[in-house]
This record gives sequence, C-alpha cells and structure tokens, in this order.
Amino acid sequence: MHIIDSHEENFMVRFLFFDRTFLNIKPLSDRQHNLTTSIIMELNYNKSLEKYKRFKVIANRVINAKKKDASIILMMGGHVIRDGVQNYLIDLMKRKYISCIAMNGSGMIHDFEFALIGATTESVAKYIKKGQFGLWKETAKLNDIINKAYEQDKTIGMGEAVGRIINKGSFPYKKISLLATAYRLKIPITVHVGLGYDIIHEHPNCDGAATGALSYNDFLKFAYIVQKLEDGVVMNFGSAIMAPEVFLKALSMARNVAHQQGKVIKHFTTIVCDLYTLPENYSKEPNKDNQYYYFRPWKTMLVRTIDGGSSFYIKGKHADTIPDLWMAINEEEKSSEVR
Repeated sequence: MHIIDSHEENFMVRFLFFDRTFLNIKPLSDRQHNLTTSIIMELNYNKSLEKYKRFKVIANRVINAKKKDASIILMMGGHVIRDGVQNYLIDLMKRKYISCIAMNGSGMIHDFEFALIGATTESVAKYIKKGQFGLWKETAKLNDIINKAYEQDKTIGMGEAVGRIINKGSFPYKKISLLATAYRLKIPITVHVGLGYDIIHEHPNCDGAATGALSYNDFLKFAYIVQKLEDGVVMNFGSAIMAPEVFLKALSMARNVAHQQGKVIKHFTTIVCDLYTLPENYSKEPNKDNQYYYFRPWKTMLVRTIDGGSSFYIKGKHADTIPDLWMAINEEEKSSEVR
C-alpha cells in the first residue's frame, strides 16, 4: 500500500467545492404543493372488497410471526407516504403487526413535511428550471435535527431522532406521522440515505458526517432486527434500490453470526409489492439479457435471499395493496379467533 507523505501531498490536486452560501433558499409558503392531507385515507373496513384475498397467505404469515415474536419488517419507498396510507400502517404498528419500518430519505422528508404543514411534494419539472427544486427553508430543519442529535448522542439513529422531535414538537399533523408514531410506540424506524439523494443535502446546514453516522446507526439497528427474522416476514412496498440492497447486507451479517452459533435464518417470508408485471414463476431470477434482471427486488428479495422460506410478488398501487394487507390481517385474525 502506498502511503502519501507530506511532501507528496503538497503536489496533489485540490478540487473546488460548491459554495452553498450563495444558494437562494425560500420558505415553504412560496412552494406549490402537489399533495395535502386530503389524500390521507381513513381506515375503511369494506367487507365487499375481494382483493384482500390475495394477501390471505401473507396475512397468516404476519399473524404467526407476531405469535412467535419474530421480526415483521416493512421496507418502503417515499411514494408510500405520498399515497396516503399512513392510518393503515399506524394501525398495524399499534397492533404489533409491524415491528420495524425501514424507509429511504425521501420517506422521512415527506413524513416530516406532512407533519409540519399538512402538505408535501413539489413539481420537479417546474422548480428545476430555475434551480429552486428542494431549496426550502423549513424542510432543511431536518438537518438541524440530525446535526444536534449527532452532537448529543453518537448512538442514536436518524429515524428515532426525527421521530422524537415530531412527537414532542409543535407539529399540527403529527398524528399521521409514521416517524412520530414509531417513536411513541417504541418501534424501530430506520432511515437509509444515500448522500446527495435527498433535497436536504443541498442545504448549507447539511453535515455529511452527522447524516452518515445517524443513518449508519440505523443500518446497524436494522441488522439487529434481521437477526430475529427466523419465522418472520419482510415486506417491500415500492423500494427498488434501498430495500433490496440494505436487506441483502443486513441478512448476510445476521446469517454470519447465526452460523457461528449453530443457528439458521432461513424460514421466513418475503413480499414485494410494486407496479412491474412479473411472470407467474418469479422463483427464478431473470437472465442478464432481460431488463428485469436489474429490478433488484426480484432477484434479491424474491430469489437470492430465499433458502428454505418463501416469497410472494403482488402487483398494485400502494393505495390498494396496503389497505388490502390490512384487511387480510383483520379477516385472518378473526378467523383464527373463531378456530
């Protein structure tokens, strides 16, 4: 390995940084919001709804996982928040049918904005033309929360830090916040970010070290939860990159330790819900010349990580699939009580 000495370092190229102090950051009151709390759905127990039957087997797996105190993990992309299904997820959290939620940075941002102002989402096409996309003052308060949490506690995760502030702070719509609910119920909610992925990374108050540290803490917390996945369930709603990649690494870590202890983590169920049309037999990953080879939830969560368990794919919008899952759990819960 070549070690750079101080003399050689003097001749290294130093690339310039973008100066964030020149940015024009506007208040959220100036932004046109694409979504408001009007999209948030109330719980609707509609017995005439037949679609929930496609979740019948999955609902039974979730119920059994709860009985065995195995992990029930829900991984999600930001569009789950944008589809207004918060009340369904909150109800499942309260009833202990979700023991962990893992989201990406956009999920955290949408949740925060909804809790703060009752609205979220901007037109990328509109605001990118003048370079205003993402540059909103109140949303960047997330950076202040992350930075302060990092200063005070090097072991805290991003989900807990933000959830705590929403739960305890003056947020008019905190009742629909997944982050606040998870904090209140003491359910792990982990946020997995990629630096440069999220609009708050544009802002001058973004500290990459604090952001990376808190999100990495969440990754380690997630890996710990995966250690209890035997007989458990992992659900992926709409995360094409974060969920399969984070799950893959966490599972490898958990299996590594389990193997040393003479244990296994293999009898679990994975579910992917997305809008792709997969073939009827998705138990084999597609060939590399197939475009779907690059749809990671298929090859990673439905095939490669399955070794003794089972996997399911259900096509549909989150506004349909999550209520259907909720309905199926309710129906199967009633059936098990009768039996």
